[in-house]
Amino acid sequence: MTSLPLFETAGCCPPGAPALGAEEAQQKALVFKALADPNRLRLLSIVKAAEGGEACVCDLTEPLDLGQPTVSHHLKILVDAGLLHREKRGTWAYYSVVPGALERTAELVGSL
Repeated sequence: MTSLPLFETAGCCPPGAPALGAEEAQQKALVFKALADPNRLRLLSIVKAAEGGEACVCDLTEPLDLGQPTVSHHLKILVDAGLLHREKRGTWAYYSVVPGALERTAELVGSL
């Protein structure tokens, strides 16, 4: 008598479609990675709380006590994750929270 693997005999775990597709998982991972750094969380918080809802990159280095290249790197990650919007004005870049981004981020956690 030949024995079948347990999953075939029990029939309890039929293969199915993944709950989260590869592309969707990649996009969600970008957001989670962006939020996984304390400096990026602080930047997001500072921009969100800024008067007029936007902050110049020139105003973001001092509160974090980081150099401008490091702050710019963190801001780029937040922009790439779809959390911040960047607008260039002359020699300065201004950042604002993408409308609905924080709400969508909160939904990400609830959808897992």
